[in-house]
Amino acid sequence: MMSDLLKGKRGLIMGVANDRSIAWGIAKAMHEAGAELAFTYQGEAFGKRLEPLAQSLGSDFMVDADVTDDASLDRAFEELAARWPTIDFVVHAIAYSDKSELTGRFLNTTRANFKHSLDVSAYSFIEVARRAYPLMKDNGGTLLTLTYQGSNKVVPNYNVMGVAKAALESATRYLANDLGPEGIRVNAISPGPMKTLAGAAIGGARKTYKFCDQNAPMRSNATLEAVGGTAVYLASDAGAYTSGEIIRVDGGYHILGMPQPESM
Repeated sequence: MMSDLLKGKRGLIMGVANDRSIAWGIAKAMHEAGAELAFTYQGEAFGKRLEPLAQSLGSDFMVDADVTDDASLDRAFEELAARWPTIDFVVHAIAYSDKSELTGRFLNTTRANFKHSLDVSAYSFIEVARRAYPLMKDNGGTLLTLTYQGSNKVVPNYNVMGVAKAALESATRYLANDLGPEGIRVNAISPGPMKTLAGAAIGGARKTYKFCDQNAPMRSNATLEAVGGTAVYLASDAGAYTSGEIIRVDGGYHILGMPQPESM
């Protein structure tokens, strides 16, 4: 049904760590919808891991990019522009916090980790948008990022990442307003807990995944395919007037005020 939604479109996927990454689920769905893809990675080890995945989607276009290094980001987007003078979408699936600070009390967050977490997880989206803008400003496009409900509700052990995601969601709205006149949409997808490398870094991840799986109205956590399908919609012409939104793909878990009766 979505086989042609992104036919003729080209875009950049940032943040594929392995074949269980949310970014990978999005990349697969976009490829199946007809998109041509480029990928970023950070460092040789991640590059070696990414290469066979990218090739499986018919892509030989990979660029090294460190989102905390302006020069690195400049080089990455220069390479992108040299090959593709215009792009239609960017998927930003990048976040980081010191794992040791994702347990215990938020009160004990260090200044250094707070600044680094906000830089990687939120500010980098602004830096990416600034560099993607010249490649989209004439024909429009879509910027997508990933968030989580810990941005607006307290989630055990999410700690500083909740603050970072709140900043990311606010940045999404401000960027949507800035870039809307050029036809550029900016949105965030908020999946529920997922079994990913990033998710595993959060203390108590298995319990959180199980609890949401048992209590979400649909009695299931989201799949990579479901998140990927949402990304395809947002990047396609069907999503032409959706911007500044936080799209939840969590089986309805976010609507609950209490656990289901059988879990109480």
